[in-house]
Amino acid sequence: MKNLKIYFYLIPCILLLNSCINLNQTVREPDSNAPQYFNQEVDTTNIADIQWRNYFKDVYLQALIDSALIKNQELNIVAQEIEIRKNEILSRTGEYQPSVRLGVGSGLEKTGVFTRNGAVEEQLTIKDGQPFPSLLGDFALAANASWEVDIWRKLRDAKDASMKNYLASIEGKNFLVTQLVAEIAETYYELLALDNYLKTINENVEIQKNALKSVKLQKESAKATQLAVNRFEAQLLKTTNRQYSVKQRIIEKENHLNFLTGRFPTKIDRSSLFFEISIDSITVGIPSQLLSNRPDLKQAELELIASKLDVSVAKANFYPSLNIRGSIGFNAFNPAFLLNPESLIYNALGDLMAPLINRKGIEAAYLTASSKQLQAVFNYEQTILKAFVDVQNQVAKIENFSSSYDVKSKEVAILEQSVNIANSLFNSARADYVEVLLTQEEVLEAKLEKIEAKSSLLEGRVHLYRSLGGGWK
Repeated sequence: MKNLKIYFYLIPCILLLNSCINLNQTVREPDSNAPQYFNQEVDTTNIADIQWRNYFKDVYLQALIDSALIKNQELNIVAQEIEIRKNEILSRTGEYQPSVRLGVGSGLEKTGVFTRNGAVEEQLTIKDGQPFPSLLGDFALAANASWEVDIWRKLRDAKDASMKNYLASIEGKNFLVTQLVAEIAETYYELLALDNYLKTINENVEIQKNALKSVKLQKESAKATQLAVNRFEAQLLKTTNRQYSVKQRIIEKENHLNFLTGRFPTKIDRSSLFFEISIDSITVGIPSQLLSNRPDLKQAELELIASKLDVSVAKANFYPSLNIRGSIGFNAFNPAFLLNPESLIYNALGDLMAPLINRKGIEAAYLTASSKQLQAVFNYEQTILKAFVDVQNQVAKIENFSSSYDVKSKEVAILEQSVNIANSLFNSARADYVEVLLTQEEVLEAKLEKIEAKSSLLEGRVHLYRSLGGGWK
C-alpha cells in the first residue's frame, strides 16, 4: 500500500518535470493552395483514367510492357520492400498486446553443511518425517505474462505509422510501374525513330550514288570537272558515315529495352509504322485529380501522416510507462510433487517508470522526428509543384511539336521537289553542282528534323500520360 502511495506522489512530479521541456514543436501543415485549372480548362476528362493497354495500342509495345511488369528486377525488389513493411506492422501490433510465455525449468542445488542454510536444513524434515535431501531439486512449470499499458497511445501510434508507411510503399510501387511503362514506351518510340533515321540516310545514300554516277558521266563528256566529282563523292562518304552512329544507338536502345524487361540482349520486335502513329486528343482534367491519380503524390501524403504519428510517439517517450507483469505455475523440489495443488505459485506486480536523468537521447529523438515531419511537408509540397509543372510542360511540348511537325512536313515536300529541279537544271547545265549538293544536304537534314519532331511529339504524349498519373491502374 505504501508503494502505491509513492506512485501517486511520483506521477505529478514526473509530469511537472516533463513540462519543463519544450514538447510543443510546431507540426506544420502543407500549403494546399494550388491552381484549380490547367490553362483555364474545366473539362474533367483525363487520359490518366485510360488503361495503358488502351493508350498504347502497338502490340509489340504491349508485349514489352507485359514482360517488364513480371520480370523487371527493380519492380520485384520494391515488391519485397512492401512485404518488409507489412511484417513491420505485425511487429508493431504485437508490442501493445500482452506477451505470454510458457516455460519449463529444472535445477539442482547442494548446500554446504557448515553454512547457515546447511545447518538449518539439517534440522528440517519433509512430509512424513523424511529428512531434508542433501541434493535439493528445483522443478517449475509456469506461464509468464507481461504487458505495457499503452496509456499515451505511443504503441498504437507507432503501429499506425507503420501502416501508413506500408501503404506509402504500395503507392511507391505503383509510381515505379508508371515510370516503367513510360520509360519502355519512350525507348520504344526512340527505337522506331532511329529505324527511320537509318532508313532516311540509306535512301539519301542511294540518291547521292545516282548523282555521283551522273556527274561522272558528265565529266567524261567534258560537261563537269574532277572537282565536282570529288565534291559529290565526299558528300556520299559523309552521308554513308552517319549510319554507323545511328546503328550504335539502335543497339543501345534495344539492349536498354531488354534490361527493362529483365532479359539478356536479343532482337526487339517492333513496328515499321512510325509516322502513322496518331496523336489522339489530349485531355488533362483538373489539378485536383492529380491527388488521386498520381501514386507519388499519394505516397508523399501517406508519409506526411506517418511523420506526424512519429512525432507523437517521440513525444510520448517523455511520459511514464506502466508495465504489468505476472506469472502462475507450479514449483517443487521433486517432479512427483510438481502438479500438486500445494505446489501452485503466482505473482503479479506493476511498474510505473519515466526517464529522469539521461533524457538527452529522448529529447534528440523528439527533435529529429519534428524535423523529419517538416521534411515530409516540404517533400509533399515539392511533389505537388513538380507534378503541376510537369503537366504544363508536356501540354506545351505536344502543342509546339505538333506545329513543328506540320511545318517540317511542308519543308520536306518542298525540298524533295527542289532536289528534282536541281538535278534537272544541273543536267541541262543551267545550275551549278554546288546547288545540287546543298539541296541534297538540306533535304536530308529536313527529313531527319521531321523524324525528330515526330519523336518529340510521341515523347510528349508518353510523358503527359505519366505526369497525369496514368499507367499503373
